[in-house]
Amino acid sequence: MHTDTRNRPDGLGEPCGLGSAEAAARLRADGPNSVAPPARRHLAARVLHQLTDPLVALLLAAAVVTAALGDWPDTAVIALVVLVNTAIGVVQEVRADRAIAALDQLAAPTARVVRDGQDLIVPAAGVVRDDLVRVEAGDVVPADLRLVEASRLRLDESALTGESAPVGRDVGDEVSAGTVVTVGRAVGTVVRTGTASALGRISALVSATRPGATPLQRRLAGLGRMLGLVAVALSGLVFGIGVFSGRPVVDMAVTAVSLVVAAVPESLPAVVTLALALGARRMATVRAIPRRLHAVETLGSVTVIASDKTGTLTEGRMAVQRAVAVDGAAYDIAGTGYEPRGTVRRDGAAVAVPDGLRRLARAGLLCNDATLSPPTDERPGWDAVGDPLEAALVAFAARCGLDPATTRAAWPRVAEHPFDQANRRMTTVHRSCDGRWLVVCKGAPENVLAAPLLDADDAEVAALTARAHELAGAGLRVLAVATALVETLPDPAAPTGLRPAGLVAVGDPLRAGAADLAASFDAAGVRLLLVTGDHPATAAAIGGQLGLWRDGDPLVRGDEGELADAHPAARVYARTQPEQKLDIIAGLQSRGHVVAMTGDGVNDAPALRRADIGVAMGGGTEVARQAADLVLVDDELSTVAAAIGEGRRIYDNIRRFLRYALSGGVAEIAVMLLGPLFGLPVPLLPAQILWINLLTHGVPGVALGAEPAEPGTLRRAPRSPQESVLGAGLGRDVLVTGGLIAAVVLGAGVAAARWDRPWQSVVFVVLGLAQLGVALAVRAPRPAGVRAGNPALFVAVAGSALLQVGGVLVEPLRMLLGTDPLGAAELTACAAVAVLPGLALRLLRPRLGGTRTGPGPTSAEPREDPGRTAPAPRVGDGDGGPGPMAQGPGPATLTGEPTPEQAGTGRRRMR
Repeated sequence: MHTDTRNRPDGLGEPCGLGSAEAAARLRADGPNSVAPPARRHLAARVLHQLTDPLVALLLAAAVVTAALGDWPDTAVIALVVLVNTAIGVVQEVRADRAIAALDQLAAPTARVVRDGQDLIVPAAGVVRDDLVRVEAGDVVPADLRLVEASRLRLDESALTGESAPVGRDVGDEVSAGTVVTVGRAVGTVVRTGTASALGRISALVSATRPGATPLQRRLAGLGRMLGLVAVALSGLVFGIGVFSGRPVVDMAVTAVSLVVAAVPESLPAVVTLALALGARRMATVRAIPRRLHAVETLGSVTVIASDKTGTLTEGRMAVQRAVAVDGAAYDIAGTGYEPRGTVRRDGAAVAVPDGLRRLARAGLLCNDATLSPPTDERPGWDAVGDPLEAALVAFAARCGLDPATTRAAWPRVAEHPFDQANRRMTTVHRSCDGRWLVVCKGAPENVLAAPLLDADDAEVAALTARAHELAGAGLRVLAVATALVETLPDPAAPTGLRPAGLVAVGDPLRAGAADLAASFDAAGVRLLLVTGDHPATAAAIGGQLGLWRDGDPLVRGDEGELADAHPAARVYARTQPEQKLDIIAGLQSRGHVVAMTGDGVNDAPALRRADIGVAMGGGTEVARQAADLVLVDDELSTVAAAIGEGRRIYDNIRRFLRYALSGGVAEIAVMLLGPLFGLPVPLLPAQILWINLLTHGVPGVALGAEPAEPGTLRRAPRSPQESVLGAGLGRDVLVTGGLIAAVVLGAGVAAARWDRPWQSVVFVVLGLAQLGVALAVRAPRPAGVRAGNPALFVAVAGSALLQVGGVLVEPLRMLLGTDPLGAAELTACAAVAVLPGLALRLLRPRLGGTRTGPGPTSAEPREDPGRTAPAPRVGDGDGGPGPMAQGPGPATLTGEPTPEQAGTGRRRMR
C-alpha cells in the first residue's frame, strides 16, 4: 500500500510516509536494504582448488617419488614450493571476495525517512520500498528513489556512471543508491532496495564475475600436462631398454623414476614465484601495487587496455578549459585540479589577463556558491566545497589573478534567484562601492543569450551562440555569463537589459602527458580503448585529443546495441553501462585479446574482475581497488607502461629458465637412452641424476628469474595470446641445447671408457658443469657497454659448480653418489669439454633463442595513415629495470602485423 501521499493528521498537507507496522512488514518480506555478502568458501575447498593445477599435481607426484628415494632435501624444496604457491593463491581468493564487501563502505550508513508523519533517522539497511526519504547536500542516497520534491538538486553520480560533472534531477526523475547530493535537497519515494537497486545490481555483477586463469597460468598448465606425459613415456622407454639389456628390474625402475624427476623442472614454480615477487617489488617502487602476483606477468601479455575516462585519462575534476570574452577573443586556461594557480594562453602563447577576461571571471566568481578548500595533511590537493562546476569557476577566477575572498567582500551579495531546471540559469545581485547594483546571470547559453534578459545586437548574440555550439561540440559544458550595472535594485527573478560578458567552457581536462602515453602504447603494440558512460560528443572529443579517434572513425554507443559485436577497429565507446563493459571485454577476449581494464568507480568493478587484469586508481573507490589485480597509487596510467615492461621481462625470464632447465632434462634422458648404444651400460645412477637436478634446477635456476630486461622490451609487439610457452622457437632451442649437452657428455664418457678412466664419474661431472655453463649462456643480452646486471647468477653457478666437483672429490659425497675420484688433469679436461655447449650457444645467439625486438605482431587496430609517427618507448637496461615509457632517439614509424582477428589479411600501417 502506497502511503507517501497521505496528509498529516494536522491537515498541513505534508506527506507522512509509511506507517511503522507497514515498514516492518516490508522489511521482513523484502529483506534488508544492503548488499548481500559473498558466499563463504571453506578453506579446504580453496586449498583443493589450488592443488588441482596440473603442474602442482606433477610436483606433488615428484615429491612422493623423491621421498620414496630418500632424497629429503629435494622433497623439502618441492613441498615448500607447493605450500607457498597454495598459500598465495588462497590469500588472493580471499582478497578478491572483499570487492563485494567493499560496497558496504559506499552505501549510506543512515537515512532520514518519514514514518507516521515524523522524520526519523534509521539505519540505511532498514529502508524499505515506498519509504519517503529526505536527502540534502552531503547525503548519500540510501536506495533508488523517485523524486516527489526537488529544490536545486544536483548529484555526483561519477562513482556509478563515470560522469565527472554533477547531474541535475527534478520531480519525477529517479536517483540511484550510492550517489551523493552535492547541491540542494529533495524528497523521494523508494522504488528499489538491496540487490534490486543500482548499487545491488553492480554487486551482483561483481559477485558473478570470477577472473579466469592468467595467460601464464594457462600456458604453464598445458606445459605441466605435456611434461608429465613425455617424461613418463621416455622414462618407460629407458626402463624397457635397461631391462632388455639384462639390468635388474628394481634398479631400472628406480632409474626410470629418477628420470621422471629429472625431466620435470620442479623449481619452475619457485622461479615463477621469485620472478613475480621481484617484479611486484620493482613495480611498487613506481607506485603500482599488484594484488595478485600473476597480475605482474599478465601485463606483459596485454594486447588491449580498455580505460575509463574520468580520473584515469582525465583529472577527474571540473575545470574551465576555454573562455571567450565579449569581444570574441578566445583563451585557453591551464592549471591542475582546483589549484588556484595557472596560466592564460591565447594562440598557444601565455598572455597577461585582459580586462574583458577578468570581468568575465569576476562575474562567474560572484554568481557562485562554491569555495575551494586548501590542502591538508590528509588531503594533499585543493578540493571543491559545493558544486564542482561552480568550484571550477572559482579556480578560473583565481587563475585570472582575482582573490576570491577579497572580490566577494568587495561585491557583497544582496539578492539572488537560485538555479532551477525551468530557466536553467542563476542570477545574483551585488552592491557596488559607488552605490549601484551589479546584476550577474550565468546559465545555459540558449537561456542567457536571449531577450528580454539580454540587451545586445543580433550579430553579437549570433557570434557568441556559434562559439557556444563549437565548444559544446568539443565535449565541453558551456555557460554563458551576462552582467549589468544598474542604478536601482532589480528583481533577480526577472532580470532584463543585461550585456553579455562572455562564455566559459568547463570540462574534465586530460591528464598531463595522456596523449603522449596513448602514442607510446601504440608503439608498444598495445591498443588503448576509451570506454566511458559520457555523452558521445564528449567521448569523441577526448578520443580526438588522445589520438584515438577522428571524423569517420567508428564510435560505439552503449545505448544503441550490443557491444560484444562492436566494430573491431572501434577505439571509443560512449554511453556504456557497467554490464556493457563486461560485453566489451568478452568480445575482445573472444577475438583472442588479453585485456587490461582500468577504472576507479563502482561502475568499473565488474569489468575489473572480468578482465584478464584489472587496474584500479589508488584515489578511486574502495570497491574498484578490491576488485582489481593492480592498484596505481599515483593514479597515473603511465605507470602501467612500466608495469608492462616488467611483465614482459618476467615472461622472458621464465622462458629463459625453461630453455635452461628443459634442455638439461632432454640431455639427461638422451644420455640415458643413447649411452648403452655407445658402450656405457648405465651412464648415471639415480642418486647422481637427482644430485645434478638439485644443483642445476635449484639456486641457479631461481637466479635466472632475476635477469634484467632485454634491450627494446617495450619496442616489440606483445606475444600472441595463443602462443605456447614453448612457442616462438623455444621448443626447438630446448632440443638443440639438450642435444649439444648430450653430445659432449657422451663424447667425454666414451673417451674416458676407451682410456680406462672412471667414465661414469666423468659423465656425472661433465653433465652437471655443461648445464651450469648453459645457465650463463642463456642470460639476457646486455646493451653495449653494460656489464653484468645479475651477479646472483654468477654466485649461484659458481657455488653449484663447486658442489658438483665436490661430488667426486669429497669422500662422504662419493659414498652417497657412488662416484670415483678424478684427478686435477681429468677435472680440467671435464671443465674444458663442459664449456663447449655454452660457447656454441653464445655464438649461435642471433639464430637461437633470440627475442623479437623489432616491430612485430601488434594488437593495435591498423589504420591507413602513412604519415603518422609516434615516439618509441624504451626501458632502462643498465640495472635491468624497466624505465618509464619515453621517447627514444627519434620518432619511429609504427608498422605492425595483423591482430588475432585480422590474421591472414596482410601487413598494414598502423594509425
